[in-house]
Amino acid sequence: MRRAGEVDRSGEHRQAAAVLEDLIASSPVVMFRGGPAFGSLEYASSNIEGVLGYTVEEALSTPQFWFERMHPDHRDAIVAERRRLFAAGAGGFEYEVPFRRKSGEYVWLYVVARFVRDETGAPAGVFGYAMDIQQRKAAEEAGCQAREEANRASRAKSEFLSRMSHELRTPLNAILGFAQLLEMDALSAEQRDSVKQILRGGRHLLDLINEVLDITRIEAGQSPVSLEPVGLAEVIAEALDLIMPLAAGRGITITNETPEEWARFVLADSQRLKQVLLNLLSNAAKYNHPRGRVSVSCRERPGGWIRIGVADTGPGIAPGKIERLFVPFERLDAERIGVEGTGIGLAHSKALTESMGGVIGVGSEVGRGSTFWIDLPAAEGPEAAESVISAPPSETLRRARAQLVLYIDNNPSNHALMERMLGHRPDIRLLAAMQGRLGLDLARQHHPATILLDLHLEDLSGDEVLRRLRADPRTVRTPVVILSADADQGQVDRLLALGATAYLTKPVDVKRLLGILGETLAERSGVRP
Repeated sequence: MRRAGEVDRSGEHRQAAAVLEDLIASSPVVMFRGGPAFGSLEYASSNIEGVLGYTVEEALSTPQFWFERMHPDHRDAIVAERRRLFAAGAGGFEYEVPFRRKSGEYVWLYVVARFVRDETGAPAGVFGYAMDIQQRKAAEEAGCQAREEANRASRAKSEFLSRMSHELRTPLNAILGFAQLLEMDALSAEQRDSVKQILRGGRHLLDLINEVLDITRIEAGQSPVSLEPVGLAEVIAEALDLIMPLAAGRGITITNETPEEWARFVLADSQRLKQVLLNLLSNAAKYNHPRGRVSVSCRERPGGWIRIGVADTGPGIAPGKIERLFVPFERLDAERIGVEGTGIGLAHSKALTESMGGVIGVGSEVGRGSTFWIDLPAAEGPEAAESVISAPPSETLRRARAQLVLYIDNNPSNHALMERMLGHRPDIRLLAAMQGRLGLDLARQHHPATILLDLHLEDLSGDEVLRRLRADPRTVRTPVVILSADADQGQVDRLLALGATAYLTKPVDVKRLLGILGETLAERSGVRP
């Protein structure tokens, strides 16, 4: 019985409850309340049938309804975690689980629940909601599959490039090796110039091979960078020598505006810096007017930076297009004006410059030309100290007594090259082996002062030969220099960790090899070079 003045609001409450129930029923979220027994339900919103296929009555009348329909691979871990959180006094929990629908198929649910306790602190149940996340899970799985496919494709590409690199480096080793030997002989001026052209072209081809591998490493975020003081005069001169034939073919005049006495160094990777300069100079020549001009300049910048600029007298670039210059495969008007290319040169140059800690940019004026520039940190020049690697081979080897060098390689042309390379050195006796096992036997019998080892042998891998050499007390301390066409940095690090003394990539730099031999032989004889 109501007291005087009281208002009966039960109808309003029932109406509000009905509206709330309708809202819940039309949502994709199932509301529920669990009892004290884990897994049992005391309440479930009516939309449970649309999500899971069960009516409210079926859900409430089935003991352990919730946990029994969890996927068996997930159930035990979820129950254990729920018990742990409740015992620790946590406020609630959440999880994602495949849940079996009435039809028998599984659907992923995202569940959030809060613990409910009575006045004594005992468990009184849980209150929470469950949401169908099947589409999200399907998208995640599709994304994982797509990433795995992309990774497989990337691995296949890397393997292909690595194999191609090896196949191309092997003949280049003979070309550059014999050319370097010819360079050391007494030649006429014309012959010396011809050898110089062979070496220049061969080294440029080697640079291109390295560049192909480098693009792959940059894409994978694994591009190793060796930062050291690099002399600008030398690297600019090398780049200009290589680009001159292209410029001459188009009647382009290239000038170096950096004074010869301006001997400054930057902190950079020499190979990468040269590649960036080649890219910029190549573009300046290709995207120029016939009989146009290109100039290279260097100047100091505030804050300890040095700017290298490549300016051309080409048509220039409209302001609205400049931001697209460094986008991969973006060629702007290249097709229209008939310039060949792939559109990755500037994007690659940007990646290389930034990997060295530098900055690349451009200034341009339509009708007057463009200036591309790179800023790199200035560096102190290396001290003018004698180096075994850079010293003339005669000065390195003349102090070493005649000692035995074992060369293990299955390629006859490589043996011929090594014989020519060391044939003029009476202080070295060369012993050759074309199989790994024979090489091991010779090493144990003759105790060579140094072993030169190729990795691709017919009977044993070079890795295995190195392991056996290092495991044998008779050869454990013998210097082993790896000569291989494989240029992967991971392999270099791995073989050095296995005990290799040095790792030289084919085509072998003759002077560098002779320098290392001079050092190892001098150490063996007890005479420091």
